[in-house]
Amino acid sequence: MKLDVQTLAAKKDGSVELPDAVFGLEVRRDLLHRMVSYQLAKRRAGTHQTQERGDVRGSGAKQGNQKGGGRARHGNKKVPQYRGGGKAFGPRSRDHSTAMPKKVRALALRHALSAKASAGELIVLSDTEMKAPKTKDLKNLLGKLGLDHVLVIDGSEVSKNFALASRNIINLDVLPVQGINVYDILRRRKLVLTKSAIEALEARFK
Repeated sequence: MKLDVQTLAAKKDGSVELPDAVFGLEVRRDLLHRMVSYQLAKRRAGTHQTQERGDVRGSGAKQGNQKGGGRARHGNKKVPQYRGGGKAFGPRSRDHSTAMPKKVRALALRHALSAKASAGELIVLSDTEMKAPKTKDLKNLLGKLGLDHVLVIDGSEVSKNFALASRNIINLDVLPVQGINVYDILRRRKLVLTKSAIEALEARFK
């Protein structure tokens, strides 16, 4: 697959050949769904917890006579029916993450990149260098490129001025190539890769 390379000023700067092994796969939606579920489950804190019968204080003595009282035969003050009693089947602290093989995670990332490429939602930039960290200037540059809901993946380090200018722009995510992941790729309408990011991805999946 061949794509034109653009500059931040929306000018053509040659072209680049994208490897089919990374950007030309037939997209598997089931694999993408599995990977997104894995990522969202893994980042859950799992610290939600309520007090059950064993966690609250209360009398364990029988509340009245077995017969003749005209009330239910309660035998414990800690049951959920009483005010201050424990919650029945409440959430407990636990780890929500699931296991997923490393090779499957790598394959899911390639399918996510292929999905953006096949949908025409992939843009290649020569670099992200800016003269000054000006948010207004960056918004104008992104407007010329037609980018308003985008993930930008740079090389091993994000250009400092670009990173500073992008911090206050809504619907714009910027990551180094080490942080590329399926969820962030799919949650934005456009994916922007720099030439150094593509080289790093080629080396990673070689």
